[in-house]
Amino acid sequence: METTAAQPRDIEVVLLTGSSGAGRSTAARVMEDLGYYVVDNLPPTMIPEVVRLAAEGSTIERVAIVTDVRSRVFPGGTVTLINMLAERGVRPTIVFLSASEDILVRRFENVRRAHPLQGDGTILDGIAAEREMIEPLRGLADLLVDTSDLSVHDLRRRLEEVFDTPVGRQVRITVQSFGFKYGLPRDADMVFDARYLPNPHWDPDLRPYNGTDAKVSDYVLAQDGASEALDHLDALVDTVIPGYRREGKRYLTIAVGCTGGKHRSVAMARELGSRLAGPDIDVRVVHRDLGRE
Repeated sequence: METTAAQPRDIEVVLLTGSSGAGRSTAARVMEDLGYYVVDNLPPTMIPEVVRLAAEGSTIERVAIVTDVRSRVFPGGTVTLINMLAERGVRPTIVFLSASEDILVRRFENVRRAHPLQGDGTILDGIAAEREMIEPLRGLADLLVDTSDLSVHDLRRRLEEVFDTPVGRQVRITVQSFGFKYGLPRDADMVFDARYLPNPHWDPDLRPYNGTDAKVSDYVLAQDGASEALDHLDALVDTVIPGYRREGKRYLTIAVGCTGGKHRSVAMARELGSRLAGPDIDVRVVHRDLGRE
């Protein structure tokens, strides 16, 4: 009886990478719960074969690969893995997880574990060595997730928002308001400064309210330069989105900041999110520092 080889199917491949201690294990569990076949702790040279087998005749449609400093013993490490997948026509979505240095130190101390690369040195030595090794991957990432201020549940929600349903060619944009006095968002692709607009904080009638309230929003959006800036931002995103699609990048984070993240940035972020939403663009608006005062 004559048989024919199974035809390869298009499958979704997500590559989870980043700093040790930044939440890769948690991310892997989330992806497994979302229906992904999770591959962890395999030599990079073996992973393309796993992807091939998944694409040929199996019922697996979504694969999440965890790669970390353990791959350093293989020539080229994670970059080699990406190239090997590309040779098979697979363009993985790269998720890069990171956290601030002090947070990483605290996490390793809390679980009383050594950093994989610290050797006879300190945890900080291990973090520095790893950062030098993985930094090139940050520039290749489709989605940057800084977990410094995220709980396990926050990280789960973040990944569920992105991967809970197949996205196809859709681009997902997160517009995030923030306060400069609390620090820049570490995972933003674009940052816009709204501090050039008059601050409602100095108006006693507006101070108790925030940018989600109509009276504050109307005030901010009526200022000279507000609408024009939003027009330019909208046009800029329209310009770069086709390039993002060509490069396979489907996730974009735009941060809009003011002093405290309560009035101007909130109003501008909400309006920008409303303008950017469309049939092929899924927009989520979040307010990082609202209510923090």
